[in-house]
Amino acid sequence: MARSNGEADSAVAEICARHAAEEGPVLPILHDVQAHFGYVPDAAIGEIAQALNLSRAEVYGVVTFYHDFHREPPRSHSLKVCRAEACQAVGGRDVWAAARTAADSGDADIDLEAVYCLGNCACAPSVQLDGRTIGRMNVERVSALFAAGGRAGAPS
Repeated sequence: MARSNGEADSAVAEICARHAAEEGPVLPILHDVQAHFGYVPDAAIGEIAQALNLSRAEVYGVVTFYHDFHREPPRSHSLKVCRAEACQAVGGRDVWAAARTAADSGDADIDLEAVYCLGNCACAPSVQLDGRTIGRMNVERVSALFAAGGRAGAPS
């Protein structure tokens, strides 16, 4: 949902004010901003910096250091591909390569992320689509996920 800059500024200001009395409020503020918007907008970085008397570079450094913070609006679907050893040993490299190729084509509205264990080693290689873990993934199945646009009807 599109918001005016005034609404966004007001939301960020309210989040900053709520955490102002805490020690080390940067991370809680960033988590709340991301929960509110789905990502951390560039405009929020400056506003947070000003509210906490920090430089924009300091806040930007925190946002870019932690992989859980996103600087762009999320896509409709999220695909996490396990890159840990158990998955790599049984075809995970090929699954990752196919997912990267499909994601780079931009045809599907899917965010791609490498993770380092989904706890499904017995059914490796594994991926997680919108929070649902899928085991025994292969190149054809991951390609089908992207062809289906990440819809729930994709292979399980």
